[in-house]
Amino acid sequence: MALNRKGSRRITVDGTEYRWRVRRQASCGQGCCGGSPMTYAVEAAGTDRSRGTVLLVTTGHLRPDNVLAPEAVPVLPAQVAAAVRTAREQGWEPEGPGSAFRLTRPGGRGPGGGR
Repeated sequence: MALNRKGSRRITVDGTEYRWRVRRQASCGQGCCGGSPMTYAVEAAGTDRSRGTVLLVTTGHLRPDNVLAPEAVPVLPAQVAAAVRTAREQGWEPEGPGSAFRLTRPGGRGPGGGR
């Protein structure tokens, strides 16, 4: 699984460059049903797109375009960096083959996602 380059942002974490992006449009569950939290994807920027493992980070808050709870809570680069570090500590290997690595982060506005 590869991350679409269009619309992705670059971030450097501990000397390694990654690309990340939030899905452009909400899925049905994220946008109108009110129960699904926002998810974003991260991958190593220099990895062969057919080989690298994508990190899928589920946040603890809803998307800003959710119709039931429209409070905007953006994903900040500091949160992405903290998620990358946590995933690496938990065994995510972005350069290697494999299925997506999933990480759930608590909600909030701090750098680690917590309050």
